[in-house]
Amino acid sequence: MTQPIAYFSFDTVPAPKGAATHIEAFVKTLGATVGPVQLVTVAATPNAEETARWPGVYHTALPALGKTLIDRVIDFRQRLWHWLQGRHFEVIQVRSIFEGLPIALNREQFCRYLIFEVNGLPSIELKYRYPQVADDRELMHKLRSQEHLCLHAATHIITPSPITRDYLIQAYGVPAEKLTVIPNGVDLGLIPYQPPALGNPLEPLQLLYFGTLSAWQGVSLALDALALYCRDFEAELTVIGPARSDQITALEKLADRWQVADRLHILPPLPQIELVRYLHKADAIAAPLTANDRNMVQGCCPLKVLEGMASGTPVITSDLPVVTALGQPEIHFLTTPPGSAKGIKEAMVRLRQDGDLRQRLSSQARQQVEQHYTWEQAGAQLVAVYEGMRG
Repeated sequence: MTQPIAYFSFDTVPAPKGAATHIEAFVKTLGATVGPVQLVTVAATPNAEETARWPGVYHTALPALGKTLIDRVIDFRQRLWHWLQGRHFEVIQVRSIFEGLPIALNREQFCRYLIFEVNGLPSIELKYRYPQVADDRELMHKLRSQEHLCLHAATHIITPSPITRDYLIQAYGVPAEKLTVIPNGVDLGLIPYQPPALGNPLEPLQLLYFGTLSAWQGVSLALDALALYCRDFEAELTVIGPARSDQITALEKLADRWQVADRLHILPPLPQIELVRYLHKADAIAAPLTANDRNMVQGCCPLKVLEGMASGTPVITSDLPVVTALGQPEIHFLTTPPGSAKGIKEAMVRLRQDGDLRQRLSSQARQQVEQHYTWEQAGAQLVAVYEGMRG
C-alpha cells in the first residue's frame, strides 16, 4: 500500500543545530497539511527509536554506527534499506546523498516522486570537517557522481538560496524549472522581539556568536575583532553552540594570544528559550561568514542571521551574496568585508556610539523577517511544491 510522505535525513532530530530546526519546521507543516509523514533520521543512541513526534509525524531514528563518517553513512544506508522493504510512498524527500542515494537508484521501487532538498553538498563541505579528504580525488569524484545522480533522479529540487540554485544549474546541469528556492525561516513565537538598549555608550559591549564553530562561520574573526575593540573600549564575546574539543581549544589559545581570555565565554548548546535570553542580552550579534567556496560558490541561507534579525539585536555580518539575498546593508544589518576583523571592530564602534542606528536596524530587521522569512511562509512554499508536483 502506498503511504503519503517520507522525509529522510542523515541528521539527529531534535538537536541544537539549524538543520534540526529546519527539518522540524518542514515535517510539522507537511504533517499538518499534506501528511501523514514518516520521518527517518539518525538516532542519538546506538538503539533505534520510534515515536509519534508531532501531530501527523511518525519518527523513526536509526543508528548510524562506525568509527568514520563513511562507516556511519554505510551503516545508516543499510538500516534505511531494510526499513524501506515492503514500503512505498507517494513522495520521499531527502536532504543529502548520504540517505538519498539508495532512493535515487531505486526510485520506482520506493516512491512516485522524489524531492531532493539541497542545503549543502558533501563535495564542498566535507573538507571543512575532514581536511585530509580535500586531496582525495577518488573520493571527491565519487561524491560528485553521487550528487549528480541524486540531482537528476529527483522529480524536484528545493534549495534555500538563489546562490545554491545557480550553482546547481551551472555545475550540474540541473534544469531551472526543476528548482525552487525556499529560504529558511524563523519561528517568531519562539524568538520574540526586543528592542536594543537605549542610551550611549554600551559599556562593556556584549557581542554574541551562536551556532556551530565550522570553519566557514568565521568565529575566530569575531575573537580578533574583540581584541581590536578592547584596545579602546570594554567588551565581551559569548560563543554558544555545539563544538568539538579541538575547536574550543583553538579559540581559547587564540584568546590567550590576544590577551582577551577573560573576555571570552564559551557555552554549550542551549535550549531555545535560554538562547533567546542571550540574544536579547547582547548588544550585537556576529555572523562573520568567510568568503570560501561553501558560502560563495555553493551558497547557503544563514539561519543565524535571520534569527538575529528577528530578535531585535543588531547583526554584524559579512558582505556576501548569501547575506545580501536576505536584506540590505545599513537597513537590516551591518556588513563588513569578509575576513576583516577590523571591519567588525568598526561596526561594533558604530553601534556603541549611535543609539539611533541600533534602534533603526533593530526594527527594520524584525519587519524584514516578519514579511519574508517565517517558517509559516517557507511551509506554504513547500506545500505549493507538493501540490504542483502532484498536479
